[in-house]
This record gives sequence, C-alpha cells and structure tokens, in this order.
Amino acid sequence: MTHNGMLHPGSVSLADWRRVYLGADVTLHQDCRAAIEAGAKTIEAIVAKGEPVYGINTGFGKLASVRIGTADLATLQRNIVLSHAAGVGEPLPVSVVRLVMALKLASLAQGASGVRWSTIEHLTACLQAGLIPVIPGQGSVGASGDLAPLAHMTAALMGVGEFFVDGVRVKAEAALARAGLTPLVLGPKEGLALLNGTQVSTALALAGLFEAERVFQAALVTGALATDAAKGSDGPFDARIQKLRRHRGQIEVAAALRALMQGSAIRASHLTNDDRVQDPYCLRCQPQVMGAVLDLLRQAGETLGTEANGVSDNPLVFSDTGEVISGGNFHAEPVAFAADMIAMALCEIGSLAERRIAMLVDPALSGLPAFLTPKPGLNSGFMIPQVTAAALVSENKQRAYPASVDSIPTSANQEDHVSMATHGARRLLPMAMNTANVIGIEYLAAVQGCDFHAPMTSSASLERARALLRAQIPHLDDDRHMAPEMEVATALVASGALADAIGGDVLPLVTDEAAR
Repeated sequence: MTHNGMLHPGSVSLADWRRVYLGADVTLHQDCRAAIEAGAKTIEAIVAKGEPVYGINTGFGKLASVRIGTADLATLQRNIVLSHAAGVGEPLPVSVVRLVMALKLASLAQGASGVRWSTIEHLTACLQAGLIPVIPGQGSVGASGDLAPLAHMTAALMGVGEFFVDGVRVKAEAALARAGLTPLVLGPKEGLALLNGTQVSTALALAGLFEAERVFQAALVTGALATDAAKGSDGPFDARIQKLRRHRGQIEVAAALRALMQGSAIRASHLTNDDRVQDPYCLRCQPQVMGAVLDLLRQAGETLGTEANGVSDNPLVFSDTGEVISGGNFHAEPVAFAADMIAMALCEIGSLAERRIAMLVDPALSGLPAFLTPKPGLNSGFMIPQVTAAALVSENKQRAYPASVDSIPTSANQEDHVSMATHGARRLLPMAMNTANVIGIEYLAAVQGCDFHAPMTSSASLERARALLRAQIPHLDDDRHMAPEMEVATALVASGALADAIGGDVLPLVTDEAAR
C-alpha cells in the first residue's frame, strides 16, 4: 500500500493496516482485477453446469445437503445475509469497521472467493464515500468466520440496516442514494463470500495491537521516570546482564531504558553512598517483564499480519482448474491466540506500572513524601489515583482469561469447535484504554516524584517528557480535582504524544515491512 492509499492484496504491511485504522483512503490496485474476474467466471461456469457445489447452489452449514434451483440463487444469497444479520450490542467503532472493510476487500481481491468486480467496486465506493456500516459488536464465535457482524456489513451494502455517515446513523438505503450508489444485488456465492472470513476478529485484534504499541512505548518512558523519581538504579539495565539471558525483547528494552536515563543528574546523585542494595522488582525487572511483553506483541503482530493478507472465506475458488473446494480457513484460531497474547501483554504492562505507582506513594519504599504530597494528612495527594490504577489492573486481569480455550458447538453440531476470536479481540480496546489510564496515572506520579529532587534534573529525554506534562498540569502542592488531570495525562499516553516527545519511536512494533 502506497501513501496514496493503494492496496496490494496479499502484501500489505502492518503499518499500512494501521494507516487504514487511522483513516487513510483505500483503493485497490488494478492488478488484482484479472484474478477477481477469473474467479467470477469459474462460478458462472459451475452455475451453468448445474452440479451441486456448497455455497453456490446448496444451503449453508447443516443445510448443505439441500439443493437450490437456479431460479432461486439470487434469493438464496439475499436470504443468507438477512438471516445471518443477527448481532447484538453496541456498534463497533468506525475506525475498526473501516479496517474490516479494507481487510475484506484485500481478501476478496485475491480471486479465490468468486465475487464479481462490480461487487468489489461497490464495497470500495462505500468505504471511499465514508459510508461505514453499523455493525453490532456481539454475536460471532469466530467460526465459520465472523458471520453475524459481516452480515450486518453486507446488509448495509444491500440497502438494509444502517451506515454511519460523519458519525450519524443513517438508514442504509438513504445513505447509498445520497452517495449516488444503488443497493448491491448479490450474485451466486457472493453473500457467502462476504459473510465468511475472519475480518472482524482480525480488525479488532489489529486495533488492539496498534493501541497496545502506544501504551507499551509510553510505559517505557514512565517506567524510566518512575525509576528516577524513586532514585532507583540503572544497574539492572546493564547490557551484559541481558546478553546472558539472550531474549531479544529484554535486550532491547534494557537498551531503551539505559538510553532514556542517560545523563540523568538524579541518577548520578546516588551512584555512591546509597544504602540500598536492590530495587523492588517493578523497577529492577523492567527489562525482563517489558521485554517479554515486546516479544509477545511482536509474535501476535506477525500472526495478525499473515492473517490480514490471507483469504479466509469458504468455499474457495481455484480458477486455474475450475474447482471450488470447501475447507476451514474461516476458523479464527490464529487470531484467537494472537488476541489472547495481546490481552496478556496489556495486563502485564498495567500490572507492573501499578506496582511502580504503589511504590512511589509509599514513603518507606520511595523515600518521597507520603502519597507524593508536600503536606500529607491535610492532603491525600496520589492516594486514590493509585487505587484507581489498582481497580483497572484488577479488571484487566479478569478480562485476560484466554478466550481461545473456550468453545461451544453451533449450527446443530456441524460447527462443533469454534475459536471465540471475536470477543477475545473485542476486549482489547477497553483493556488498552484501562492500561493507558494506569500509565497516565504513573506519568503524573513519576513527574511529581521527580519534582521533589529539584534542582536536580533527569536526562534530556525524560525532561522532555516532564515538560510535555507540565505544560498542561502544574506540580501538585495542595489537593485539587484529579480526574481532569488524569484525563490529560492519559490522552498524552494513548495518542502517542508521550513517546514522540522523547525524540523518536521507542521500540516500534509496527513497521512498513509486509507480512511474509
């Protein structure tokens, strides 16, 4: 995908998918048209022969043995969409649905789904016109693909249901007419091709990964700030220690922490004559914990990059031989595992940070004024922000239970093992927000802690991070309304502004390299 939004199906990088998530335009490269039309012609030939082929002229799921006459094929495709549009719950975010649509385009455009070029053009036109289907968030078990949510997407293309247009819910038929588009009329197999696949679970998991990256990077900065605030040692970040352990993530996190603290006058002030022998694990073991998080997120990113470039509907069309073969690419087990990994990573980022906040507010551990207030007792300082962080960490722990180990049979036991990838991925955005709030609280607390060491300063990088916060929030002398200040700090974390403030990316997870 180039920066003008040109999508090359099968070779899209994670960074390109992130651009789509953040609002980039999407256009399919014309090179894929020949493969799409070849797949559609294969379907035409099968219909002309009249032989029963699953998904083209048969029923679906448990009803696969029911033969459908040629005169009813258009009704068959419309029926599957309307009957499967049975989701419930709050709509998925617009940014996620844009990603769903782009992922579906990239999958269909590889020519193995049997859809017509005109159908591809209709989906593209809706995306480019800002017509974003309203998709209820609940109702998919992650096999056979994300049926219910993708049915809601497809129904909107057909003029049934609703679109978000500039943030407003509009009846689908009216929104299409306003954009100069006519409702989609499905050809043979097209309903099944649009409904089947892992695009919703993959989009949600990718969104979780993108948000986790920002939180992870911010947590490296706040962790370094907290280390300086507590006058902790950077000895545990020594490269020689990490080299003996051999884990790539650990080695890179330790290097990032050393760079963040390099030149800190606060650190230099206690290199000698410090009675403490070792710091608590929340400081000392940052390379080990955050390094493992980094490795895990990268592994999840590799899986999701592969999935995003694959074809996951069923049955699949092989135009070179004229075959349509039924398989199980719709089973989202890889996505479910990746989502569980991201959930665990988010949980641990927040858990470690909350322990640093708890350490900073405890004078016995930090050597700082109790609850980081100059006048404890009269003032409560950071007492309750730490409680809030603890509540959010506990909530994330409960949410981190793996979704992939659960399964419940569906479709009269035809679909007897499912992945639960979709709700496993759907929890990631709220988990990422919880973690961002925890890191935002640590940001406030760590900067407050460093203030007590004035006139000594931290490193140049960490002073930029402090200045970013202090430009909006002054030092806390006496108690004041904390919630708005926590919102400001969290926004700096979640937006990526904190990581950017230190002068470049902090161990990026998402690169322009396409998945192999």
